[in-house]
Amino acid sequence: MAAEVIANHLQLDLYKIDLSQIVSKYIGETEKNLNRIFTAATNSNAILLFDEADALFGKRTEIQDARDRYANIEVSYLLQKMEEYEGITILTTNFRNNMDKAFERRLRYIIEFSLPDANHRHLIWQKIFPKNAPCSPDLDLEFLAQNFEITGANIRNIALTAAFLAADDSQVIEMVHLIRAIRREYDKMGQILRDKNLGSYVGFAEM
Repeated sequence: MAAEVIANHLQLDLYKIDLSQIVSKYIGETEKNLNRIFTAATNSNAILLFDEADALFGKRTEIQDARDRYANIEVSYLLQKMEEYEGITILTTNFRNNMDKAFERRLRYIIEFSLPDANHRHLIWQKIFPKNAPCSPDLDLEFLAQNFEITGANIRNIALTAAFLAADDSQVIEMVHLIRAIRREYDKMGQILRDKNLGSYVGFAEM
C-alpha cells in the first residue's frame, strides 16, 4: 500500500515483481528475467516493487554444491542491476532477519512498519468495511481492537472472511461472523486463539 501511495504521488507506474515467476531452476534464466524487468522499468521510469524480498534477497548460503554457487551469483547479479538502476526500487519483507546484511548495506532507506497499537487498530476496523456493507450496528469494534494484536492485513482478511460467512448465512455481518473469521485467521497464522481474548464472545468461536 505504501508503494502504491508513493507511485501515485510521483505519478509513476508501479511494477510489482512476482519472484516465483522470476527465479528459474535453469542456469542463466533468472538473470535474463531480471534483465528484462530492469530494461522495461528503465524505459518507463517505473517504480519496482519486490514483494516478500527475502525469498530472493535472503542470506547467501555457504557453497556446498554448484547450485549454491549459482544462487549466490544470482543475488550478486541482482545487486549489480539495482545499483545501476536510476529509478526507485522498493522491497518488502516480513522477515528482515533473513535478509543478507551485505545487501542491506546497499539500501538507502530502511523503514520498519510496526504493528498498529489498539487505537490504530480501532481506526482500521472502523474503515475496513465499505459504507454500503451490510454491517450490524452492534459490531463491537473497540473490543476487537483491544483484544487482538494483529496487522492491518490480518484485519482485512478477517473482514473479507466475515463478509463471506455472513453472505453464506444470508445475514448482515455480525460479531459471530467476525469472531469465526478471527479464529480462521489465527489458524492460518499458526497462532493459538485463547478464550480470555474472546471474552463474552467465546461461544461464537465454536459455532
